[in-house]
Amino acid sequence: MPQPDIIAAGAVVLRKGSSGGGGDVLLVHRPKYDDWSFAKGKLDRGEHITACATREVREETGLDVRLGVPLPDQHYRVGSRGKIVHYWIGRVVGSDDVTAYQPNDEIDEVRWVPLDEAEQLLTYPRDGETLAAARNHSERTRTLVVLRHARARNRSHWRADDRLRPLLKDGEAQAARLVPLLASYDVRRLVSSTSYRCVQTLVPYADATAREIETMGELSEEDATAERVLDVVDELFEDGKRTVLCTHRPVLPDVFFTLGLADPKLEPGQLLVVHHRKGTIVATETHHVR
Repeated sequence: MPQPDIIAAGAVVLRKGSSGGGGDVLLVHRPKYDDWSFAKGKLDRGEHITACATREVREETGLDVRLGVPLPDQHYRVGSRGKIVHYWIGRVVGSDDVTAYQPNDEIDEVRWVPLDEAEQLLTYPRDGETLAAARNHSERTRTLVVLRHARARNRSHWRADDRLRPLLKDGEAQAARLVPLLASYDVRRLVSSTSYRCVQTLVPYADATAREIETMGELSEEDATAERVLDVVDELFEDGKRTVLCTHRPVLPDVFFTLGLADPKLEPGQLLVVHHRKGTIVATETHHVR
């Protein structure tokens, strides 16, 4: 019986050139294989791929990063098994100094390398292809996360005001599992419908990051209109802060219409990450916590 693929994740971490050149990329050296590559590693049990990517960069380089545009996956063989590595562009949050990194048996050197020199240093051709894809998106992007609230009590079984309808227990668990996913994009602004199930979906992340949740009636099922949703989404898009917008299934088509995107028909607890630059969407990706 074939074994399942090995799933891993990492980031191609970029910064402006330290000497005013075309920029630098963060590379790591593994003494076991004597190779130069990007920081990456296998998923822990139950871990989301985005959280894995940022954790592996932190463990292998000592730097905290947030994720930007997704890059093409790598597919290759490791012995008798297939391996899939998910990559994103990464940007450092805080200091990018790696001079204090302590070498170990897994990673014995971490180095910022000028982009024009990195392809010659990288050991594997597949990493050269990933680097080329990253260079095509080397300009910084902004992030808007559109989130459908987690699983809630059944509408037909709820007799009180629908605005007060809460999450189910497994919906609360979904909301908790969203925390590392949202953290991987370093989401700073939290915007929600006034309905309790939407606010409740963002509470674990708000608690974990000590951030406030902004509630807007314009995003609720009862008060939303296409014009009001357009105004809210336009403001969030133009604001440029890394934002999550949590709302309901009936409101989401207007959100996506305003963004000029096809409706992906999100399930409860599913989100669409929109990467944009100067008013133009350059990439999207969909994720789900179950």
